[in-house]
Amino acid sequence: MTAYTARPLTPGALKELRTSDDAGRPMSPFTDEEGGAPLRCCLRRSEPGERIALVSYAPLRRWAAETGADPGAYDEQGPVFIHAAECPGPDTDALPFTHAHRTLRRYSAEGHILGGRLVEDPAAFGPALAEAFADPAVALVHVRAVEYGCFLYEVRRP
Repeated sequence: MTAYTARPLTPGALKELRTSDDAGRPMSPFTDEEGGAPLRCCLRRSEPGERIALVSYAPLRRWAAETGADPGAYDEQGPVFIHAAECPGPDTDALPFTHAHRTLRRYSAEGHILGGRLVEDPAAFGPALAEAFADPAVALVHVRAVEYGCFLYEVRRP
């Protein structure tokens, strides 16, 4: 089976989001008293007492700016948690946040949605990615939480 890599938010995007998010709002950090927020900067859950922020992020728009794609109406933005200050990023190559129901949303090189798949069984996560990338038209996959539809991370073609 092919190894897939979760792509956290880039250092450049994080620097921008810590100033002004993709909706134009300034970051408003807070202390996470409970922990458990899915952090998109280091792809792990927050620990109680960490300083984090909830910011608006447009993953497809940022990917399109990098690749020259034009997602048109498929462009969207939504809430993501990040550390309020710089962090070292992920400390593992393991795909994170696979323990719960997830949606794998597939996109073409033009940034158009090609479909998606609900993954209910964590053991089916890897095979679902393989199935997505078996279609040569799929350029990237967004992994999203089912409960809120939040973007968790992106996986690009290996």
